[in-house]
Amino acid sequence: MGFITRWRGQNRLQRMAWLSVATAIATLFIKWTAWWLTDSVTLLSDALEAFVNLAAALFALFVLTLAAQPADADHHFGHDKAEYFSSAGEGLLILVAALAILGSALPRLFEPAALPELGIGLLFSLFAAVLNGATAMQLFKVAREEDSLTLRADAEHLLSDVWTSVAMLAGLGVIWLVPDQAWLDPVIALVMAAYLIKVGLGLVMPSIHGLMDSALPEHELQAMWDALEGLAPDDVELTGVRTRKSGRRRFVDANLMVPGEYTVVQAHALCDQLEQAIHRVLSNCDIHLHVAPLEARDAHR
Repeated sequence: MGFITRWRGQNRLQRMAWLSVATAIATLFIKWTAWWLTDSVTLLSDALEAFVNLAAALFALFVLTLAAQPADADHHFGHDKAEYFSSAGEGLLILVAALAILGSALPRLFEPAALPELGIGLLFSLFAAVLNGATAMQLFKVAREEDSLTLRADAEHLLSDVWTSVAMLAGLGVIWLVPDQAWLDPVIALVMAAYLIKVGLGLVMPSIHGLMDSALPEHELQAMWDALEGLAPDDVELTGVRTRKSGRRRFVDANLMVPGEYTVVQAHALCDQLEQAIHRVLSNCDIHLHVAPLEARDAHR
């Protein structure tokens, strides 16, 4: 009962992270069984990669648990930025896997090697790929709905494992059926290494931008300005607009320049109106508008 209570107390992202951990454990046993049945070095490499998947899933769970913690005395803006470390870590793991594949494939490109009898081991590996693929699709769905970089990174990691497994199985299958085509094995591996490099960089770069407090993407900024269009009177200006994103949270800071004769009630009502418009197009957004007299606009650019 204690476990069920704790499970229900966790948010949706944490429950998805537990699903990723469970899948990693299951595929770990499946892939090691495939290697044990075949004694194939290629399948052994795939089995060793399963340890990386498990480590990544556990790290994602830790980060999502940390990011869910509320703001405290030492972290006034919460712990959302922890998600960037997870995404960067997963991206680096994928890049390391790509480099390892390159190191193994290049020598085989010039000296193709005969492969052992694979038998039922291929079916075990295929089942592991299907399991990883199903979990990745579920993680992608929740990551989009919850705007979670960590969950998206974990899904990308699982999907990259699926594609490498499928390519590996396709190559092994072809070579198994046509032994004199052994050169296909390293060629497919090199193609998948290039794909993994693309995926890895695609996870690392957003993390770097997030840690550097880059502005919100252009389409979100345009949506914000479209939402504000026509709301403020002609004698009001919005200046010094600054935006950034921290994990799932967005931040918008700006100066609301109003005529000096505006009352506090008028300025406050206008702030509320503008903030509500921004909230409608930017989810999880903290908005801070500093009201200042229009006559002092030069000091608030």
